[in-house]
Amino acid sequence: QVQLVESGGGLVQPGGPLRLSCAASRRSHRIYRMGWYRQSPGKQRELAAQISSGRSFIFTNSVKGRVTISRDNGNDTVYLHMNSLKPEDTAVYYCYANVVGLSSTYWGQGTQVTVSS
Repeated sequence: QVQLVESGGGLVQPGGPLRLSCAASRRSHRIYRMGWYRQSPGKQRELAAQISSGRSFIFTNSVKGRVTISRDNGNDTVYLHMNSLKPEDTAVYYCYANVVGLSSTYWGQGTQVTVSS
């Protein structure tokens, strides 16, 4: 089993930065991919960014240039660094992880990010 705990969400003013963290607790499994989805009100969940084998990918066009993803392999924590936040970035952000040898995707509980003045 893998448990993911997200933190760092909250209310931020437009143009501000925010860093989300997701810490994974695992037993003997090795996590090979971690990333973030987000779901805005009334919209489908979308893949925002992922990092796998040291390579990072940003999928959501609307955040390219404003978002980076990084991972601390030592403690299985993934970070989503967001800058120049916009009201349309308001969403629940979900962390996920994929584990070697297991087909399941593990999810965090979600953290709310609200961009508003």
